Amino acid sequence: MDLNRFMITPNTLKKGDTVGIVSTARKISKEELNPALQLLDSWGLKAVLGKTIGAEENQFAGSDDLRATDFQQMLDDPKIKAIWCARGGYGTVRIIDKLDFSSFKKNPKWIVGYSDVTVLHSHIHNLGVETLHGQMCLEIENKTTETAESIRKVLFGEDYNIEIENTNSQDSLRILKGELIGGNLSVLYSLCGSASEMDTNGKILFIEDLDEMLYHIDRMMMNLKRSDYLKNLKALIIGGMTEMKDNKVYFGKTAEEIILGLVKEYGYPVILNFPAGHIKDNRALILGRKVELKISENKITLNF
Repeated sequence: MDLNRFMITPNTLKKGDTVGIVSTARKISKEELNPALQLLDSWGLKAVLGKTIGAEENQFAGSDDLRATDFQQMLDDPKIKAIWCARGGYGTVRIIDKLDFSSFKKNPKWIVGYSDVTVLHSHIHNLGVETLHGQMCLEIENKTTETAESIRKVLFGEDYNIEIENTNSQDSLRILKGELIGGNLSVLYSLCGSASEMDTNGKILFIEDLDEMLYHIDRMMMNLKRSDYLKNLKALIIGGMTEMKDNKVYFGKTAEEIILGLVKEYGYPVILNFPAGHIKDNRALILGRKVELKISENKITLNF
């Protein structure tokens, strides 16, 4: 792995530009997108809805072929300056091998989303292009102001960082630099051994998850550990581990305790409760960006 490789940053947007909206996974109606469309309009951006919006095949936003074709058209259309995924769920992995990124590599654009869109983040990272881990269109109106504002700042190329209280890290007065990678833990686990799996060596890994059994968290983390996915990180950032579930016979640890226990031997900083994931305050993360992580006694700052 080339730690000094050059990651491409997609072009910034300007007022009047067009954003494509598609669903790579679960079905969604146009009405559910109204708050996101109003938000884009307030930013001075136009929106084009893909054919997957309103389409339906069981739980999916149309067939695999439709979802792949819809995303492909948005990738290849030079008038589309960014692609904002409408919602997550499950289904992106079913179309990833149908996509041709040839035009995208020549003219990269921001891909925005999280959760199931981790498939795209991971795959595109291997192409050497930065992506934007951020809130989907769906339920953007129910998130914090910072959730939407963080997406806008990145799209328009403004200075951006995330600063939180240091309520958990035992490390103090440390400054680390490395490529930020990651996304949804379950999806990252599902990509292991595939062409979309990332090399984590020397990088800062972010993980989050939703609605998982605690023993599933342990099983996934054990797999990542045994695969040396966690061994050589610069740092580990844990976002929302939301609505975790347990059996009648308790597992005995929280998701955070499971993760901390499994990486303790490596000695790198672990940041808990980071404002990203399936939580109300879901800040944007520029994946693939070489970031600066500053840990002091009272605060933690992630500079992009």
